[in-house]
Amino acid sequence: MFPNSILGRPPFTPNHQQHNNFFALSPTLYSHQQLIDAQYNFQNVDLSRAVTLQPLAYGAVSPIQTSTSPLFRGRKRISDEKNFPLDGKRQRFHSPHQEPTIINQIVPLSGDRRYSMPPLFHTHYVPDIVRCVPPLREIPLLEPREITLPEAKDKLSQQILELFETCQQQMSDLKKKELCRAQLQREIQLLFPRTSAYCACFSWLYIPVYRCTVSFLLLSSAPLESRLFLVGSSLNGFGARSSDGDLCLVVKEEPVNQKTEARHILTLVYKHFCTRLSGYIERPQLIRAKVPIVKFRDKVSCVEFDLNVNNTVGIRNTFLLRTYAYLENRVRPLVLVIKKWANHHEINDASRGTLSSYSLVLMVLHYLQTLPEPILPSLQKIYPESFSTSVQLHLVHHAPCNIPPYLSKNESSLGDLLLGFLKYYATEFDWNTQMISVREAKAIPRPDDIEWRNKYICVEEPFDGTNTARAVHEKQKFDMIKDQFLKSWHRLKNKKDLNSVLPLRAATLKR
Repeated sequence: MFPNSILGRPPFTPNHQQHNNFFALSPTLYSHQQLIDAQYNFQNVDLSRAVTLQPLAYGAVSPIQTSTSPLFRGRKRISDEKNFPLDGKRQRFHSPHQEPTIINQIVPLSGDRRYSMPPLFHTHYVPDIVRCVPPLREIPLLEPREITLPEAKDKLSQQILELFETCQQQMSDLKKKELCRAQLQREIQLLFPRTSAYCACFSWLYIPVYRCTVSFLLLSSAPLESRLFLVGSSLNGFGARSSDGDLCLVVKEEPVNQKTEARHILTLVYKHFCTRLSGYIERPQLIRAKVPIVKFRDKVSCVEFDLNVNNTVGIRNTFLLRTYAYLENRVRPLVLVIKKWANHHEINDASRGTLSSYSLVLMVLHYLQTLPEPILPSLQKIYPESFSTSVQLHLVHHAPCNIPPYLSKNESSLGDLLLGFLKYYATEFDWNTQMISVREAKAIPRPDDIEWRNKYICVEEPFDGTNTARAVHEKQKFDMIKDQFLKSWHRLKNKKDLNSVLPLRAATLKR
């Protein structure tokens, strides 16, 4: 994404791209003998032909070449470049201040064990502390659970499946977003390092080597405080190819005041995007909403992103929804077609006073929980330890992997479920007195407090208990939403053709 930025390198090399083990590295400490050996070996290296390595990221260390595939033979460079690994070729870093090139040098050490040495810096260059600190435990790029799609026994179900297979987010789409997230995290960590914690945790060791000075950063366990998480539909299993990316910047474990602290932090991020990253990010906007965000577009992947600060409940509900998504094979196709339907009828835009995608997903899950023969249970009731707010953020991704599929006796087709969903909210659900609760797996009475009183639609957030549909605050918009449920139910019931409520050609083109 940022090929000329000082931190603009891919987060992992192709050889490691499949492993996705994003866990913390233990710090590298060097013995006195190893440093002497390094000094000796430096004298035999032609610095004019130095080979750079990719920066360390996600705990994936680039392997050091052994004698079977040497990078150098004396002072003669290997001519066959095709045999070089990608992370062993020369790469240039460009600074907006036109500072000299920085070289990350491979230093072979004696003995059976070999170590990756810290960067070689020019004497006047101030090292980037963030890049040298072992990364925190991070959420891995999850491979989807192997799940077969349901069988289509009627035309309507077949249309739903075909639309889902065409429009669902691909793994390649997710990897683009993850690459952008990883590179942005390194940039943002320049703005928000945990500087106070470093003072007692690191020291510099200067060793004269080959007419210059090598600076080694000796570290203990000083974790970074700022982390960037990919959240929302990109990761929860309900994303389409056209889905935007949602990012959550966590700067500290404690809650952040969204009106003051979050806005200040996002102002700094926004200015950073407009100056340092203006060549790679376009159309940055600071939106001062109840939960403020920075909207921007990545020029390389052409993905639109929304970035918030410390909205940690979004990280938790991402993995709760991901577990539901892969719990039963009818859930994801049904959710995708309903989101497409709502978007087509212009009732899927919280910024315009209608339903957010998150609220729509919760409405679908609630409907599947409340059928006479439920298709989904309440995961928070069955597995409270997996979805507790006490679970640390870097461990929340374990839940979808540890919970087995749900075996329901309900054999309704996708077409029947879509019709049932529209009918439930058009004729059965009591909008005036009831609240949608996925946590309880049923409709519950509205609490009598300001959060729920006089609200048109009440959808309970499963973790913090707020109303996710609070954007629907105009009666005109509420009536429009109800009207679309009723009209679409009648049309679909009569024609049994998805085109009657959602033109498939237009929906497919939008992906």
